[in-house]
Amino acid sequence: MQKVLVTGSAGFIGGYVVEELLERGYAVVGLDNFSKYGKVKKSYDDNPNYQLVEGDARDVELMKRLLADCDHFIAGAAMIGGISYFHTYAYDLLATNERIIAASCDAAIEAHKAGRLQKVTYLSSSMVFESATEWPSYEGQQRECPPPLSSYGFQKLAVEYFAVAAWDQYKVPYTIVRPFNCVGTGESRALGDEEILSGNVRLAMSHVVPDLVQKVLKGQDPLHILGSGEQIRHYTYGKDLARGVVTAMEHPDARNEDFNLSTAESTTVLELAETIWRKIKGDGVPLRIEHDEPFEYDVQRRVPSTDKAKRVLGFEATTTLDEMLDEVIPWIAQAIENGTI
Repeated sequence: MQKVLVTGSAGFIGGYVVEELLERGYAVVGLDNFSKYGKVKKSYDDNPNYQLVEGDARDVELMKRLLADCDHFIAGAAMIGGISYFHTYAYDLLATNERIIAASCDAAIEAHKAGRLQKVTYLSSSMVFESATEWPSYEGQQRECPPPLSSYGFQKLAVEYFAVAAWDQYKVPYTIVRPFNCVGTGESRALGDEEILSGNVRLAMSHVVPDLVQKVLKGQDPLHILGSGEQIRHYTYGKDLARGVVTAMEHPDARNEDFNLSTAESTTVLELAETIWRKIKGDGVPLRIEHDEPFEYDVQRRVPSTDKAKRVLGFEATTTLDEMLDEVIPWIAQAIENGTI
């Protein structure tokens, strides 16, 4: 049985990745400091093939100990949030995440030298394409377009440079994966997120799908959205993303390659709002929209090329937006009832 270290294992995407690894028969060591959501209960906590370590991915010696007997490393730990998070923690996102990736690479270099660690799979972000002016964004465009303006996007681009540099100098094999707009259950109110007033609802999740769902469930009318609503996103189910991440980890042709992991379907924020409204309110209640001032780093188009992942990995994100919302809406409704959102 191969062993995989997953940092950020209690996070939103990390939780889906751990589930996927366990389903595929791996032993998994999860590392998390619970800084974002606090301690959360996961369905796999009692799985005999899962070991949870509470600790900080910036701790190089801890990382070295955990990686010493691991075959793979999925480097997912990071401060991460939505658009309001980028503004609230502009410096911390850069400084903390740089320390995390440096410690991760230091430990991976040593573990690979020792002979067992096969590869590092790095979780990057669609925000590396923040300054793109042509679409769809393809693998390699991140080095051709201007660098991201947000500190979060800039740091995620740095993650990719760390990956390549660790290969260039120390021959640590890598795969880079870029999730696009993950949607799923398990994303609760972040402990340190700044609450933003949006109409009559205070938000602290800062991702568009859960924020819109909770506003409709709480009776907001007219529904407030940021900007024009013409912003384009590719909403991708967490289980699909995890399947792509683990497939990229395993696939021999993914060595020293990068992949966009995303649905191929484009959706505007206004189309998303209309779909959520219809699912909760039905067809008989007209949707009225109030446009709020957008944030500075609210990227207007985030459209990936998905051809490479399909061609090399055989990966496609197939879950529809309707299917995602049918799972997410009841989960958020329960979270509102429980007072966690």
